Parts: sequence; C-alpha cells; structure tokens
Amino acid sequence: MKKALLIYSGGLDSTTCLFWALDEFDEVETITFNYNQRHNIELEYSKETLKLAKKIKNKEIKSHNFSIDLSQIGGSALTDKSLDIPKNRAEAEIESGIPITYVPFRNGIFLSISAALAEKQDITNIIGGWNMLDYSGYPDCRDDFLNTFEKAVNFGTKRAQEGKPFKILTPLIEMTKADIIKFGKSHQADYSYSYSCYNGEKEPCGECDACLLRKKGFQGAGFSDDFLVRIGKA
Repeated sequence: MKKALLIYSGGLDSTTCLFWALDEFDEVETITFNYNQRHNIELEYSKETLKLAKKIKNKEIKSHNFSIDLSQIGGSALTDKSLDIPKNRAEAEIESGIPITYVPFRNGIFLSISAALAEKQDITNIIGGWNMLDYSGYPDCRDDFLNTFEKAVNFGTKRAQEGKPFKILTPLIEMTKADIIKFGKSHQADYSYSYSCYNGEKEPCGECDACLLRKKGFQGAGFSDDFLVRIGKA
C-alpha cells in the first residue's frame, strides 16, 4: 500500500499537493505546523480544505497538528509583528534577494519533525509544496537543499538504516504559480479556502508578495481565484 505524509499549511501550493497526493497514494496523512506565526487564518481555513478534499476524492485523510514556537528565534516578519510585511513590490524586486518574510530554516525544521513522524507512522514518502520559480527567494525551497536533506534523513533514521529509505517528493519544484494552479485543477483541486496572504486578514490584502504571486498565477493559468469567488471579490 502506497502511503505518504504531506507537509500541509493550507496555502495554495500545499493544497495543490494535497489533491495530487490523494490521486497518487492509497493513504495520505498531513502534518500542519502552528509555529506561532503572524496569524492562524491559514490554519483555520486548512481544515475546510481538508473537508472539501475528503468529499471530492472520497478518501479519509489522517491529519496531525504540531506546535512549535519559532517566534523564540524571530528574525522574520512572519513571526515578529514588529517587522513590516513588504507590500506592492515589483516582480523584479520580489525575485531579488531573500525578503524579511523568510523564517530561518523553517523547512529544515518542518522536515526534521515530519521525518520523525513518518518513521513512527511507517511512511516512506514525504511531500511538500516547495518550488523554485515564482517564489520569494527562500533558500530552503531549492532542489539542492531538499535533495541534500533527503540524504541526511536517510543517514540519520533507523528505518532507512534497516533498508527502508525515505523519499522527499517535490512535485511542484520547477513549476511557476500558473503551472501549479493548472496542475492542481487537473487533480480537481479546490482553492476556495487556500490562503496565501501574509497579513492575516480574512480578506487578502492583495499587496504582499504572496498575494501578488498568487494573482499572477491565477491570471497566467486562466482561472478565477476560487477564494476570491467564494468571498465575492473575484
């Protein structure tokens, strides 16, 4: 039986991975992190997306919620409200440098915890919605990092040493946001509750990097944004 653990935030990329994984695997479990981030709206909405996915795919999804306080480390506008979220940046500016919304080594931390849970749950495949294109320059979203981390997990776990190695799956790694949305739609993805905005208001600001990249993605894919349609703002 093919099983997978998905690192699931409730955002657009992880929602795409959720619907893809439900088509590709017999059993899918999710792990969602509350890391004392700037807001919890994405986490609240993620539960609604899970309900939709269960109904659309007619499959059960076992979900795990993990709490860790990354605000103790700080250094990011996503964990420190005293830091301003960048707004209305030009595309060239978004693509240059690493912005203040980078959370130090967040994906490394999430992957470590996910690998431990996967080992306990007897799951080989770990999925994440990382991608190197149309992103904000985060170094822990890159293919070379993820490939190297997979090797580290397999050196450092009992399961792998006993001949059952882990695989970190990155189905979106070389896709633009438009490609991701089209890929998701081909797997019946419903983005009505997928949330991307950094600011945490119930209505997305439309000005932060995440909102701008999402808007560009839906325009490029030729679809209306399901979330905006649901709230009557499309």
